[in-house]
Amino acid sequence: MNLTSVRPHLTTLAVAAALAISLTACASSDNTTKEVTVVGTGEVRGAPDILSAGIGVEVVAPDVSGAVSQANEKARAMIDAMVAAGAAAEDIQTSDLSVQPQYDGSGGPFGGATVTGYRATNSVRIVVRDLSKASAVLDAGIAAGGDAARLNTVAFDIDDDSALLADARTRAFEDAQNRAEQYADLSGTSLSNVITITEAPGTTGDQTMRAPGGAMLDMAIAPGTQQVSFEVTVTWALE
Repeated sequence: MNLTSVRPHLTTLAVAAALAISLTACASSDNTTKEVTVVGTGEVRGAPDILSAGIGVEVVAPDVSGAVSQANEKARAMIDAMVAAGAAAEDIQTSDLSVQPQYDGSGGPFGGATVTGYRATNSVRIVVRDLSKASAVLDAGIAAGGDAARLNTVAFDIDDDSALLADARTRAFEDAQNRAEQYADLSGTSLSNVITITEAPGTTGDQTMRAPGGAMLDMAIAPGTQQVSFEVTVTWALE
């Protein structure tokens, strides 16, 4: 075979192959998928059905053993009173125990301070699952603790918010879809299939109150309502 006659033929094939590759690349770039990504939010409100509180006692005594003994005695009386008022024993848990020296603040010859006694605290975290008994439970605990009683925080919460979260999730997706449809209309396209869904953790806004130490008898409490929120990010294909 004459090599001179073959070379032009090979050159023609190479040019044709290069042209085919070029056309394929152009077709691929023209078929880029159009997408729209939006964030939807959903919010619902529900009534709290449990109360949690931090409650305890604080005493000062001349020695460590005396301070600890008095704190334990008053804390036990407080716990027994709250159980008798309607709290479940399994819903009361020790949250803090401490003993700290107390100083007179006068200082000594070398700048030191004299220990005058010891302050002991014994606190528990209590959950009241029947809100109709919540006020009576806290009143009973504080009355049993007397002047040593300390009520630190009171918070309302929803024990099982799964149904509320499901409702908020549905509202969040519907909100995202409405937004996406608006963008599709504005851009002269329409929504196609969902490509991705990414959800953010749901949140429940609790209500927390701080109460001063000391006796607070006949307390009035109002649980109100709480907001449950959900957020979802959705990507749709456009056509």
